[in-house]
Amino acid sequence: MNRIASPSRDRSSPPLQRARLSGLSGLSLGLGLACGPVLAQSGDTAGRPSLTPVQVEASRHTPLALDEPTQTGSRLGLTPLETPASIEVHTGDAIRARGDVSVVEAASRATGITGSPAPGNGGSSLSARGFNGHGSVMQLYDGTRLYVGAGTVTFPFDTWSTDRIEVLRGAASVMFGEGAIGGAINVVPKKPTRGPIRNEALVTVGSDATRQVAFGSGGAINDMLSYRLDISHRKTDGFMQRGEAESLAVGGAVRLDVSPRLQFTLSHDEGRQTPQRYFGVPLVNGRLSSLNREQNYNLDDAEVKYRDRWTRLDAQWTPNDAVTVRNQLYRLDSKRHWRDSETYTYSATTNRVTRGDYLEIGHDQEQIGNRTDATFKHALFGLKNQVLVGFDANRIDFLNSSDTPYGGRSVVDAFVFNPGTYASPTPYLPRYKTKTSTYAFFAEDKLAFNEHWSVVGSLRWDHAKIVRTDPQNRAPRLDKTFEYATGRLGVVYAPDAAQSFYAQVARAADPLTGLISTSATQVPFELSVGKQVEVGYKRQLAEGRGAWSVAAYRIEKTKLLSRDANDPTVVQQIGKQSSEGIEATLDLALTSTLRLEANAARLRARYDDFNEAVGKSLVSRAGNTPAGVPEVAANLWLHWRFLPQWEAELGVRHVGARQVDAANTRQIGSYTVADAGVSWQANPSLKLALRAYNLADRRYPVSFSNGGNQWLLGRPRSFELSAFVTF
Repeated sequence: MNRIASPSRDRSSPPLQRARLSGLSGLSLGLGLACGPVLAQSGDTAGRPSLTPVQVEASRHTPLALDEPTQTGSRLGLTPLETPASIEVHTGDAIRARGDVSVVEAASRATGITGSPAPGNGGSSLSARGFNGHGSVMQLYDGTRLYVGAGTVTFPFDTWSTDRIEVLRGAASVMFGEGAIGGAINVVPKKPTRGPIRNEALVTVGSDATRQVAFGSGGAINDMLSYRLDISHRKTDGFMQRGEAESLAVGGAVRLDVSPRLQFTLSHDEGRQTPQRYFGVPLVNGRLSSLNREQNYNLDDAEVKYRDRWTRLDAQWTPNDAVTVRNQLYRLDSKRHWRDSETYTYSATTNRVTRGDYLEIGHDQEQIGNRTDATFKHALFGLKNQVLVGFDANRIDFLNSSDTPYGGRSVVDAFVFNPGTYASPTPYLPRYKTKTSTYAFFAEDKLAFNEHWSVVGSLRWDHAKIVRTDPQNRAPRLDKTFEYATGRLGVVYAPDAAQSFYAQVARAADPLTGLISTSATQVPFELSVGKQVEVGYKRQLAEGRGAWSVAAYRIEKTKLLSRDANDPTVVQQIGKQSSEGIEATLDLALTSTLRLEANAARLRARYDDFNEAVGKSLVSRAGNTPAGVPEVAANLWLHWRFLPQWEAELGVRHVGARQVDAANTRQIGSYTVADAGVSWQANPSLKLALRAYNLADRRYPVSFSNGGNQWLLGRPRSFELSAFVTF
């Protein structure tokens, strides 16, 4: 659904005036790359009488666009000020200006969101509010989710076609189903628009033979048809040996306006990735060594490939001003393949590295579904009321193939070696197949008592049936049904139109591992359950000077799998963990040419009741911090227009220390990374940008494995030069 919004403020304009944006001339792309479409354009259609004048949404860079509706925090189309939850929006223009080419990079700029990408999770794993991984931080594309396949999600990944990324922090299962105790990240693509056809193109070159070309086009074909097309191809040799990576993202949509009250949109997106065949480097004597930090210990013929296809047909009917009906029919599929050695252990005695976990794994996943909802505006007992009711149903087929049990192993010199080739004593065969059928009913209601007080409540009930078969071992067929209810109830007090206080309670659900890959050992158990309490304040400053927000929360997650205190061989669903914290976000125009964006999150995450078997003994982990959870995260971004056609930006990202295991025997230290850039608007159609990443050349782990002894490193200092043109 296309969202028509009021003209928004250009972040680089004087704070006491609204920007008049036409074409590219008001677009502030700062750090670098102006690679998005020109969304901001005038509504003047003189000379084009065949096109209906429609106001196009202008570019707004602030993540606290508190007065603009979102589709992630509420299905009613409420603004963040009206929603009793923590919501943040990052526009595609701001994302590309900062040089964030992946969704994980962009999402990690949001308050309290950190990334731990690795090939094994599809390069897309995130952490929020003390919970990490795809089972707790959900990722969506235009409001639709692909169910997590054996811990992996591989789409969306490219930001060229992104209109905005909406971040909902905290329990979100009532919106999208199980798997969102920590939050939800919704990537909203560019949509067809009613207006003149505009084209844009991007060329980028950079360090490590990085190159990217991209093209975008959109606008109205005639009175009824409009379209959007985006293509992006990116390739790099990488900073490590044999670090090549390549990706192609293609997206297109056609919108048919049958009438002002009835629209249909057909969309198709496809992504192909060959990411780096890189699983990190082993620590040498417990430390990162300069001798091997650019080494790649994977095999010479290792392979990682992902292909995703998303097709959707959307319809929206507004029979009158009080009723809106929406429907989406979709088919999603994903194919993934890994052939690797993924574990590397250094021996100080021999100065050699033992490579293990020789594995070959394939995923073949298809999801077909339909979602329908209807919104009604009416009076209830004389009070303004909005209510939404809806239904969601889908079917997921998932096939997992592998060469388990993984039996390969080799020993190589730590610094100079022949990578070798893959060999496995076990054949690569289909190992299990699941068929998952789900349906859900959901509802949301906003009741306004007056212009200051309102109550917003949501309910969702889900039913999921999983049937698992084992084609090789002829194991008994596994049948498991999950039924669960989630909800959210909040109250909002708005003293005036520019601020609001809120409080909410919510209930969420998480899978034990992944819903569609439920195993026989998990059949006796139910989903984990989370309860959240949150309070917060949001404030929009006058005359476009900015906005700020603060939130405090506590989440308790129960029904974790834990060992029985009386019998360590028995697993029970009695575990509990919790997190509590505070988050703050600020967007502020310091002067007419200088703007500051900053956010920070501090949390305390703990196991409250959790037992772990260590050998034949049982050890309580109560009071310990869950592995991989940073308890501090912060971002800062400064944007400075120092000349009429020149802009500069500086960004700093800080991620706190992380524990490597539940025993908290060791932690990975914190890291801080700074990026910067400068851009020049050469003429109304051409913008040049130079970006620098990791200015201090900090070597840090974005993720880790093998008990913390193996680090997957972030990119070192690097540079990119981009040219962006419109025509």
